[in-house]
Amino acid sequence: MENKIKPNVRELALKHGLSFLTDQELIMVILGTGTKQFPVDILSEKITHALNSSNWENTIENLMHIKGVGRSKALAIACALELGKRRNSHKDAKIRSARDILPFVKNYSIQQKEHFLCITLNGSHEIIQIRIVSIGTINRTIVHPREIFSEALMENAAAIIVCHNHPSGNCEPSEQDIETTKIIKCSADILGIPLLDHIIFSENNYFSFVENKLLCS
Repeated sequence: MENKIKPNVRELALKHGLSFLTDQELIMVILGTGTKQFPVDILSEKITHALNSSNWENTIENLMHIKGVGRSKALAIACALELGKRRNSHKDAKIRSARDILPFVKNYSIQQKEHFLCITLNGSHEIIQIRIVSIGTINRTIVHPREIFSEALMENAAAIIVCHNHPSGNCEPSEQDIETTKIIKCSADILGIPLLDHIIFSENNYFSFVENKLLCS
């Protein structure tokens, strides 16, 4: 019978967050089970050692050299690493213009509902975090300044950029987009966390409030 992951590892992750787990414990959660020969904790330890001695291009090959790790497990681990890399590629990226933001939010451009995002920046205009503030319908999302600035305040953000996708592909702002931007800008001025831009984007295009002089001082 295959050795299964200890329940307390999952419980620790749910209670304290994934960052609480060690690398080995994270791999245990990914694997779920070990093999008849190797319990999941031993297998995870071997995998951790292999990852620590691998470059990106030979990760899968090195994992498959471990007894008990076949193609499926090796691919699952490599895919988890790639997903994590993509999701965190924005960390410390410096933003100088609207175009600098687009690579980090393009995965939302294919969504069929509007996703309103807030990008928090430090004093050097490097990205701290990208968060979903609200998910709306096909052509509308409702946003409240409280939802935007609560996290920005907790992160001691020096500035923010907001953006959302237009599933229709037309990036021209609606009247509601313009009104929402005014409200956010007013709140930003009061709180002392500047709103640097509001960007509307689709798969192939974008609209910047700053570039179109719609973000008044």
